[in-house]
Amino acid sequence: MSADTKWFVHDRFGLFIHWGLYSLPARHEWVKHNEQIPDNIYDRYFKRFDPDLYEPTLWAKAAGNAGMKYFVITTKHHEGFCLWDSKLTNYKATQSPAGRDLLTPMVKAFRKEGLRTGFYHSLIDWHHPDFVIDRIHPQRSHPDREKLNKARVQARYAAYLHGQVRELLTQFGKVDILWFDFSYPGSDGKGRADWQSEKLVKLIRKLQPKVILDDRLDLPGVGDVKTPEQFQPRDWPMVDGKRVVWEACQTFSGSWGYHRDENSWRSTDELIRTLIDCVSKGGNLLLNVGPTGRGEFDERALARLTGIGEWMKRHSRSIYGCTQAPAEFQCPPDCRLTYNPEKKRLYLHILAWPYKHLFLDGKAFVDRVEYAQLLNDASEIKFGLDDWHAMQAGTDAKSSVVLNLPQTQPNVTVPVVELFLKD
Repeated sequence: MSADTKWFVHDRFGLFIHWGLYSLPARHEWVKHNEQIPDNIYDRYFKRFDPDLYEPTLWAKAAGNAGMKYFVITTKHHEGFCLWDSKLTNYKATQSPAGRDLLTPMVKAFRKEGLRTGFYHSLIDWHHPDFVIDRIHPQRSHPDREKLNKARVQARYAAYLHGQVRELLTQFGKVDILWFDFSYPGSDGKGRADWQSEKLVKLIRKLQPKVILDDRLDLPGVGDVKTPEQFQPRDWPMVDGKRVVWEACQTFSGSWGYHRDENSWRSTDELIRTLIDCVSKGGNLLLNVGPTGRGEFDERALARLTGIGEWMKRHSRSIYGCTQAPAEFQCPPDCRLTYNPEKKRLYLHILAWPYKHLFLDGKAFVDRVEYAQLLNDASEIKFGLDDWHAMQAGTDAKSSVVLNLPQTQPNVTVPVVELFLKD
């Protein structure tokens, strides 16, 4: 594997951005598929795409303040619309009322804020005239589907796909992540042969050998990171019995693109717990925002990013550079453990605040924990039970480290106890 994943497993937290013409209908990024909208009707959005309030420095600051360390932007989603001035199509931002390249200033703004660059690029393209109509295409139910497909040559589309990837990897400097989406092989689907995936990977490795590739090209064994979507793994994902680099990609709600009427938004508290849970299992979290058609993060997204940032301001030590705790440290109930192997510190994330005492059971804690403090304010947490409480607990004090917690939970979303370990 030639990709550079060292920074990736250190930084742990990134921003996904789904932005395209679908922000105008504002009812899911798959609206063209869901409603089987033909090109001539969907063109109403291309003719009106004018994000006059787009200011990428604001996006970058919102992500940076939330503690995110990299971003992944949809250069082109399944609808086929491109955010940059691709020389291979007119279906792009520069030919819409936007009248300008939207990707270049975004990349510059995020890099200035200190975030690494990732490009999502759809393997699918419902607008391209050579993309063969299949089971998920908006024209799948067209009465003349077979006739329409006779004029389509998938190999020509694959050449177009490869040409756009070449543009993305040669026109924007160093690209840290290349996130393809997605293969669906089998009956009336598309897989590696349709994308010419092996040839594509060779091109990518030639142009930018260190870029991190996802696992959606339908090439078993190829891909630097596993990408569970809208799903939280129970344990560290494994392939062939070995732990792999992985990243959960998830949304604030049920849609990736801007969805005006979506009301199942997740709370800030739950999103922070999800980030913690990912890191406790050795993984990353890529959390998505769908900007509006005018080019803004809406107030629901900003509120959550602000809330996450408030927590990260005081607790990022338990996220950056951290991973799953060694197996000998048994995590207490209603908690998550992360571990920084370089600093030799454990971070105990307390999801349900207990009454006064928290027991860390096992020899590993007893032998190695030498100091504890609340991470939010660096206030000491004392160990042990007095004789009265030990008698009531009925426990051998030598078999546990007992944390004496404040009776009232600190005023933070998820309190964290930093445990300093002996060498």
